[in-house]
Amino acid sequence: MGEPFDISYVFEYLIKLLPTLRITLLIVASSILLGIVVGFLVALPRLYRIPVLQRFSQVYISFFRGTPVLIQLFLFYYGLPEILKLIDLDVSRVPVLYFVILTYSLHGGAYMAEAIRGAVTAVDRGQVEAAYSVGMTGYQAFSRIMLPQALAISVPVFANLVIATLKDTSLAFTLGIMEMTGKAQTLGALSQHFIETYISLAIIYFIISFILEKMFNKLESRLLRHENQAVEKTRRRKGINMVFRQVTGAIGIGRGESRL
Repeated sequence: MGEPFDISYVFEYLIKLLPTLRITLLIVASSILLGIVVGFLVALPRLYRIPVLQRFSQVYISFFRGTPVLIQLFLFYYGLPEILKLIDLDVSRVPVLYFVILTYSLHGGAYMAEAIRGAVTAVDRGQVEAAYSVGMTGYQAFSRIMLPQALAISVPVFANLVIATLKDTSLAFTLGIMEMTGKAQTLGALSQHFIETYISLAIIYFIISFILEKMFNKLESRLLRHENQAVEKTRRRKGINMVFRQVTGAIGIGRGESRL
């Protein structure tokens, strides 16, 4: 059952868990960066409808989105070395951390590919055609017209992916990685204060997720600042027109009454 609850352990474990935050953030940052590259490469065949590669991309996305990340960790850590042995490639001495980062990168890449594809297809095709009509090249149309809008559209999805990856790193301890959850398990087993340990762990995850959410909200607002300004101008113009109609209507009524 464990020891009686003691609030002092919550603050003590907060300090003890912070050093392992570095490992957790390393896994998240590495996985997201590699996941962006993988997602971009996987999204291209579907955007340009390349026959064979498009089918491969669909299978890849379906597998990584349709299976639990814990199962993927086990498959890559235990199964990949056995497959590579068939071609006389021994990876048994490769650190576990590399297998964890590889798994999360491929897992995140599947979601990133869908985010990239959805963001690019959401941009109005007429804007690209207008860019071509004024003499822009394909690269200029993509970098100046499509990319800024696609980035703004994909920010919420990207933010959810980063936060989800942060929380999913809690499964890395199943392979022996001493990140925050693994350290929390050790502290709880040694002191038998499991509730205090998990409260401390939850606080750290919540704070990091809250900071990331605020950062991405500011990034999204910055990317959409021109669109927001245009919407605000339109809203003001509509408000002025409405006031003008009300005033002119009131004047008309006043004149009609004066004639009576």
